[in-house]
Amino acid sequence: MAVSADLSTLEKLRAHEGQEILLTDWVLMDQRRIDLFAQATDDFQWIHVDVERSAKSSPYGGTIAHGFLTLSLLGNFYEQYLNFPFTDVGLNYGLNKVRFTSPVLSGSKVRGRFVLAKLEDMPGAIQLTFQVVVEIEGQERPACVAESVVRRYFQGATQS
Repeated sequence: MAVSADLSTLEKLRAHEGQEILLTDWVLMDQRRIDLFAQATDDFQWIHVDVERSAKSSPYGGTIAHGFLTLSLLGNFYEQYLNFPFTDVGLNYGLNKVRFTSPVLSGSKVRGRFVLAKLEDMPGAIQLTFQVVVEIEGQERPACVAESVVRRYFQGATQS
């Protein structure tokens, strides 16, 4: 079950700066999800989509998820778990650093662990920098470590 901090007000969010604010539920990275991502991105490298070849030739003994598929889960995690009712809309602003530290085998489960590293005030918005670790169930080494930057705009603010 996901664990999220109480972020119902800007003051409560500010109080969590430097702390872990979210641990998501596990997400299954099955072959169907991997194949759909390959179709969406035109990335059909055999190590991701060719189950038979990967079973024989991959150093991992099977197919693995695209690193960018793992990273793309952050958007869903933000939408599903991080509700900021004092803002109107949120946008991904970018990534400062991303590392794919371990492959995610098809059939594995992953989850996100989010630390609010920094909160910055901006005209009509706040900018949130998260240290995110995407863990793989049953493994010590994570799949992905990223510094993700999100902007949350207050109602009626102009986005630039």
